[in-house]
Amino acid sequence: MSGGDSLMKRLADARKHGDVSRLADAIPYAKWMKIAPENTTGELLTRMRYHDTLIGNTYLPAIHGGTLGAMLEMAAIFHLLWETDTPTVPKIVNITVDYLRSAGPRDVIAAAKVTKQGRRMVNVFAEAWQDDRSKPVASASAHFLVQSDDAPPSL
Repeated sequence: MSGGDSLMKRLADARKHGDVSRLADAIPYAKWMKIAPENTTGELLTRMRYHDTLIGNTYLPAIHGGTLGAMLEMAAIFHLLWETDTPTVPKIVNITVDYLRSAGPRDVIAAAKVTKQGRRMVNVFAEAWQDDRSKPVASASAHFLVQSDDAPPSL
């Protein structure tokens, strides 16, 4: 069983139980980074729990930009898995991250939305903030492959 098959099985289990947080358990990187989806407010959000290893600039201190980019990518993936009928594990094609302000030493929250969905490709926008959603710390535009070349074309 491949990692993708395992993730899709966990997705089915998470949907059966209505518990989106189970998705993070299937992605070792997300577990290690303490990134997990949550839907306690009725909206799918992704939270990266603060821990000291996230700090990139100890002088400010500020969370490393690479971890913010990874968190935005995970938010987009969780959104695609939970909110769409993606037939396979989304594969990142590219991502552009805009860093808008320093992220301090505390949790980061992100929301994602699909901006365009085709048969094979999906465009997703994600935005991350800390204390105030109207003051984002970073945003990203990402493109994902959601159907492999060997999959039969959909009608």
